[in-house]
Amino acid sequence: MPKIKTCRAAAKRFEKTGSGKYKFRKSHASHILTKKTTKRKRSLRQPQIVAGSDMKAVRRMLPHG
Repeated sequence: MPKIKTCRAAAKRFEKTGSGKYKFRKSHASHILTKKTTKRKRSLRQPQIVAGSDMKAVRRMLPHG
């Protein structure tokens, strides 16, 4: 039986929390920031929690946690 591989792209983007959920950073926060409002940039700073509907897919990509 072959080893279960981790999706390396997902491993770089998602981090497991203590409660077992996954957090990630929002996109569009690295450049062309002058046209974006302060409110929008502030909301991009906060890490987000993966939605329940996407949890199954993330768990499949990260079999080792």
